[in-house]
Amino acid sequence: MKIIVLSDSHGDVKTVKQVATLPADAIFHCGDSELVADHPLLNDVHIVRGNCDIDTRLPSSIVQKVGGHTVFIVHGHEHDVNRSLLTLSYAAAEKQANIVLFGHSHMYGAELIDDVLFVNPGSTTQPRGGNPATYASIETGETLNVRFFTLQHQLIDEITFKK
Repeated sequence: MKIIVLSDSHGDVKTVKQVATLPADAIFHCGDSELVADHPLLNDVHIVRGNCDIDTRLPSSIVQKVGGHTVFIVHGHEHDVNRSLLTLSYAAAEKQANIVLFGHSHMYGAELIDDVLFVNPGSTTQPRGGNPATYASIETGETLNVRFFTLQHQLIDEITFKK
């Protein structure tokens, strides 16, 4: 199974289109798209509302089954992800999720905590921490493989977790 994840695109329609049309079993946007819920680009994208999104039709979280996995998607600002993943891990446990996708910090990363995969794809338009603009792909099989790419589709980091 392959998932594409992006976040914090902040109104950049061109970038959303570029990433959201990549081949995948599911595409998730972790908020701060600054697009309206019925924007045509979002037809095939599971998207949540971030702290910069004003369209209240966007949900604050989603739980989606993909390829035998329970995926929990949030922006992260309501779970204080800039400080810790503890609050988010409690929410993930309540949802019985084994993959958690979030944004907000504009910094990419992945962690496995108590057999739950947490992935932040970074920001496609306003990266922080000296990083380039990024998106992520997650492939599952015997391992959980998380890859981070630039918008030119160049691999910049890869993290593999054993299940």
